[in-house]
Parts: sequence; C-alpha cells; structure tokens
Amino acid sequence: MNTNNLRTGIALPGRWKVLIPAGAATVLLLVSLVSCGQTIQPGNVGVKIRTLGPNAGVDKTPLPSGWHLNLPGERIAEFPVIQRTYTYTREQDERGPENEEVTFSDNNALPMTADVQLVMRIDPSKAPALYTRYRLTFDQLFEGPIRNDVRSSIAAETELVSVEYLYRGGRQQVIQKALARVNRKWEAQGVNISQLDWIGTIRYPQVILDSIQAKTKADADASAAQAQVAVAKAQADALIEQARGQAESNRLLAQSIASSPEVVQLRAIEKWDGKLPTTTGGAVPFIDISKR
Repeated sequence: MNTNNLRTGIALPGRWKVLIPAGAATVLLLVSLVSCGQTIQPGNVGVKIRTLGPNAGVDKTPLPSGWHLNLPGERIAEFPVIQRTYTYTREQDERGPENEEVTFSDNNALPMTADVQLVMRIDPSKAPALYTRYRLTFDQLFEGPIRNDVRSSIAAETELVSVEYLYRGGRQQVIQKALARVNRKWEAQGVNISQLDWIGTIRYPQVILDSIQAKTKADADASAAQAQVAVAKAQADALIEQARGQAESNRLLAQSIASSPEVVQLRAIEKWDGKLPTTTGGAVPFIDISKR
C-alpha cells in the first residue's frame, strides 16, 4: 500500500502532479512581474532608463500614465506634465523641515530673505531629453538647478534696486523680471514656469525697517506741515482779498458822496423813523426839513 496516499487520504492523478507545481510557478512569475512594474500617476509622464543590454540609456519615447513593466535593469523616472504649485520656504513643508527660503540683497548689499512659490510644468515630449541632460529626477531637478536659478534670478534683479524701492511696492516688478530670467533658460529645455510670486512679505533687516519707518514718518510730518502752511496762506489771502474789497467799496462810497452830497441825506431819510428830531440850543437837525 502507498504510504503517501494513506498519509494524505487523497490519490492525485499523474497530470495534477505536474499542473499544480506549474500553476504555482506561473502565479509566482506573475507576482514577480507585477512587483517589477511601476504605475505612472495621472498628470505625470514617465522616462524609461535602462542600465543593462544593448539598449542601455534613456528611452527617447515618454511613457503615458498607467502601469508599465520594468524588466531587470530598468526603472522609470516621473515628471509632472500638468501645472503644479511648488514653494521654497523657511518653514517646514511637505518636502521636509529644511529651510529653503531665498536669500538676496539690494544695491547696497543689505541682506534680505523671502519665501517664494512657482507654478510649473514639464513639456511631455522633452522629458526624456531633460533627464538625459541632467540625469536627475524631477525632485532633484526642482531642489537643485531650478532652485538655484530662481534664487540667482531674484538676486540679480534685487541688486539693481534699493531696499526702499522694494519696500514701497517695487517688489512685484522685481519678481516678474526674475521670472523672465528663469524662463529664458528653462523654457527651451521643456520646463515652463508660468508664475513666480512672493509668499508673504520680504524679511528686511530690523535696522532697515526702523530707518524706513522713521523716514516715512518724517515725510508724513513734512507733508502735514506743508498742508498747514498752504491752509494758512489761503486764509491770509482770503482776508487780504476781503480787505481789498472793503477798501474798494469805501473808496467808491466816498467818491459817490463827494460827487453827490444829497446821497447822505437820502441814506438818512431811508433810516428815519418818521419822528422829528428834538434839538436843543442851536443844534441843527441832521436832515434839513426846511428843504423838504
């Protein structure tokens, strides 16, 4: 009697003894293939890199989103092809606790720092060439060469202006000129940076803030004093014009009286209440009644 059959209680036909191991091997092979594959997320494009075989190197054809098989010696680098926003900040963000603020100075070498953000995307057709040139993943590219060029472009523009210019509203013109500088280099390589903006305010040295605020207050005080002088002058001019008008009125009245004495009598009659004046001694009434 077969002791194996007694031990298991089941007698397997000969063909099953072959199919079961073959099926298990097939499953293991499929699992291995799946584990060797890589899914390119929607909104990204893949670049196939081969390190073995006659076709070793970077495949010139970008891979669309979806699952792709990686054979031995192959891997895929992903690049974003839809617009995404990225930041360089002093504070901790999704990429870690590193301080990535941008440092720069004005035309007097006064140091400043700021946080910036940029909106960018990769041209899918140029992703393989971009990897071929730099041999960097997108994260490495973004945190290395692109960041360096953003910082140097901002620094190049701020070195042309004063800190007062930045503080009083010129920082937007500066950041837009820096964006143009960055794009002149990277757009031709397939990296489109559509926006570059400050996050919050520039961090100026405290001594500069105190100096600017003092100057602003002095300017405001001077403007207020000039306004007060202008008001006082206007009031004085008004009084002068009023006096001139009164003097001219008196002159014309005197001239009228001199040429027509009867005008005085007429004015007195206009104000008379109808009662005869009481005179004493040899007083003469103001109005000559005998002539009326």
